[in-house]
This record gives sequence, structure tokens and C-alpha cells, in this order.
Amino acid sequence: MSVRTWGEFAKEEPDLAAFGAELLLGAQVAYLATVRPDGVPRVHPVTPILTDEGLFLFMEPTSPKGHDLRSGSGYSMHNAVPDMNGTGGEFIVSGKGFAVEDEQTRATVSDAARYKPVDRYVLFELKLAEARCNGYGDVQLPATRRWSAAS
Repeated sequence: MSVRTWGEFAKEEPDLAAFGAELLLGAQVAYLATVRPDGVPRVHPVTPILTDEGLFLFMEPTSPKGHDLRSGSGYSMHNAVPDMNGTGGEFIVSGKGFAVEDEQTRATVSDAARYKPVDRYVLFELKLAEARCNGYGDVQLPATRRWSAAS
């Protein structure tokens, strides 16, 4: 699977990235799907963090989603929608997650977070294989609605 950073994606498709950033950061949570080692999918509420370079998540060291990402599970993340009509549109990314050990990156991401990450949290960068959006007539969609790292 070919993956790129959020920053690389945003340079290639700035309008789609801006649409996605607004939806991922506009709600209290987004939803991250991973796959357990036994193949069963699971969904987790998360608070994504965006910097100019990447899409990140902090999580507890014992988090099942962290175990899934470390074991090579791919992920998908979808913004929260406020109602059953999908008001405001939908944005989904998928790819692979990687634990981040670099202290400078951790400091940059901590500064960008909407909350104060505690020292025990593990930082993951979510690299993108694909991004797409959808809407239902109430929101203007970007000209490009689907992006792939493979193209």
C-alpha cells in the first residue's frame, strides 16, 4: 500500500484537504476503524490533530487501536456527522498508522492539539492511502472528490 503524509496530500489536493480538515476538526470526535488481530473490525472515537505536515492521534499506551496500528492493521477515519442526513458532508481517509518517537514532532503535535496530551500518551501518525468526500446538496464539495496516494 502506497501512503503519503497529510502534508503531501494537502499540497497535491489543497481544496479536498481543506474540506477534510474542516470536517475532521469541526466536531468533537471523528471515528477511527481498525482491525483486531483476529480480523474483526472495531471503531473508536478519536480526536485527530492536524499540523502542516501530518495527521496525528495521541492515545493511551494500552489502547486497542494502538495495538491494531502497531500490528499492521490499516485504518479508516470518518468525520462525525450531526444528523442522519449527513448535513455538512462526509470525509474519509484510509491508510496506515505509525508510532512516532521523535520528541520534536511530539512537541509540535502537542502544541497543535485541542487538549493537553499527557506524557504517557503514545503518538501515532496516520499516513494516507486514500481520501474522499461526499455531500448531499447542502454543502459545496471540492472539484476533486477522491485522491489516492497510488496515482
